[in-house]
Amino acid sequence: MAELQPSWRLLKHKRAALSLCRRCLQRRAASHIASLARYDPTGDALPDSSFATQSPVEDQAAGFDPVAKAKSREGRLPSSRYKYRPPKYDSGPLHPHRSPPASDPSSRVFVPGPFSRPRLTTTYHNTIAPDILTMCYVHNPPGFQPPAKGPRLRPWDSSSPYHENRPLRGPRGGDTLRLLRRPITFRTIPSITRITVHSYVKTAVNKGTSAPLHVAGMVLQSITNVRVTTHKSRMSEAAWGLIKNKTTVSMTAELQGEDMWHFLAKMVDVVMPRIKDWMGVRATTGDGSGNLSFGFEPEVVGMFPEVEGNYDK
Repeated sequence: MAELQPSWRLLKHKRAALSLCRRCLQRRAASHIASLARYDPTGDALPDSSFATQSPVEDQAAGFDPVAKAKSREGRLPSSRYKYRPPKYDSGPLHPHRSPPASDPSSRVFVPGPFSRPRLTTTYHNTIAPDILTMCYVHNPPGFQPPAKGPRLRPWDSSSPYHENRPLRGPRGGDTLRLLRRPITFRTIPSITRITVHSYVKTAVNKGTSAPLHVAGMVLQSITNVRVTTHKSRMSEAAWGLIKNKTTVSMTAELQGEDMWHFLAKMVDVVMPRIKDWMGVRATTGDGSGNLSFGFEPEVVGMFPEVEGNYDK
């Protein structure tokens, strides 16, 4: 019985100490949170630190003018000292000063964009280009060596003494050499690179006024979003009133990049389906080197959305 009493007292003391510790911890936590709420970061900071510095006066901030301060300096450096200017001409791959690629904003030929992507462009990249690559794919196993091709120009057979020192002859069927065709890979898939819109203004030649030229130029510029280039006659014709290098008879607009795809999408999706009894572009058009050419009547030009809204019917 005497041994149980000290153990019972010890247990009572432990329970009291445990409850006391919990209360102390709660009080200490509450006091710590209250001290953090009243904490001022600049109070304990050193006088030389950035926390101890006061904010600038509003009058000084309003009177601060960096441009006027820079202009008041004497002995300024020229403005172009630290500006990079790409070279105007390419001096070769070994020249130390090379022009940047066309995708670099500092390049002279840099064109920002594209800012939008027509549906025709998406169709080409997702459908047409993979189909062309699939149809033109040629598998060459490892170690394959293509057969040697003969010379493109034919030599003379030396059957006549006049054949000596003659230049080589052209291919059979014509003297014009065809363009060399590169093998089609995923890097060289054929695509449209440029569209040239040409307009010959016949009424400007017949009437002798420049009003039809201005109208045709505004129409071309509205449907292509590109500034047009005028062309003068190459020969003189008294019956038509043409004077060589003086009479303006036509104009062109060259489209590339985003403007080209927008114009082609309008022509394919809006204008061509509305032409009555149109048989389409002939399969024989072009020169066999990737250049296609076809024309529209003046009434068809009025079907473009930019012209149709202002067309006087």
